[in-house]
Amino acid sequence: MMLPSGLREQVLAASWRARAAGRPVPGLPQISPAEAFSRAADAFYGMLCALADDAWQRPVLRDLDVQGLVGHLIGVETDVHRCLSGDPAVADAGHVESTQPSAQRQAGHPPTQTRTEWRLAADHTLALVQTRDLGAGVAIHGMQLPLAALLIVRAFELWTHDNDIRGVAGLPPAVPDTPTLRLMSGLAARLLPYGAARAGVHEATRLHLVLTGPGGGTWDLAVGDHTAPNAAAVGIVAGAVGFCQLVANRITPAGLGPHITGDADRAAEILTVATMLALD
Repeated sequence: MMLPSGLREQVLAASWRARAAGRPVPGLPQISPAEAFSRAADAFYGMLCALADDAWQRPVLRDLDVQGLVGHLIGVETDVHRCLSGDPAVADAGHVESTQPSAQRQAGHPPTQTRTEWRLAADHTLALVQTRDLGAGVAIHGMQLPLAALLIVRAFELWTHDNDIRGVAGLPPAVPDTPTLRLMSGLAARLLPYGAARAGVHEATRLHLVLTGPGGGTWDLAVGDHTAPNAAAVGIVAGAVGFCQLVANRITPAGLGPHITGDADRAAEILTVATMLALD
């Protein structure tokens, strides 16, 4: 059946008017960033417990096998612990370079030992943040951000590597629970202007971002030079899960399949910026 001309655009325009920027429809139960990290850690640990022993030696990312990747994540948690203890050395440490020794140390260990070591490291992170001010600034791996945002970044990375491992182990992909996904998509959206500045994208753009599905929402963002007159207007509509995969640099902008209105070249530039937010 042929749809009336312009119907898609009319429906999208109506949905934009009905949804206030930054709010999901319908409303979601809110959880703390610490709870989001705790849920992501539980999901990651559950996946590790389901892995056969031979899956731990499968190549998965960069030069790492699954066991090495879990070792990398142990190293990340160790650096988080150092950050929270006030160690300035981790502020500008490389996310990959700083954790590579931890990844390499897992070679030859029984999978159960690596799995337990990671679980203890994640639990220690949760214990450390229990009484911390989540609004306090922290510096780690070249990032300066509130502790709340760091915990969401950590949940984001665990979900990303959970699916990396699932992919090589023949397990179905995982999707975060809706409240956790909401925090992840919200942080990813708000980081776009900072990512653009870091990538040297200075052209002024008024971005209306709509992320659909559970955990989605809408954001009106100023990207580029905020003082420039006549900023280009761009609208991007995409699935929330797909957008998070894009920010994790696990799919391309073409693979996201967004609906774009306004300046298509500017939209493509912003979507490319999104892929540069990944730490890996």
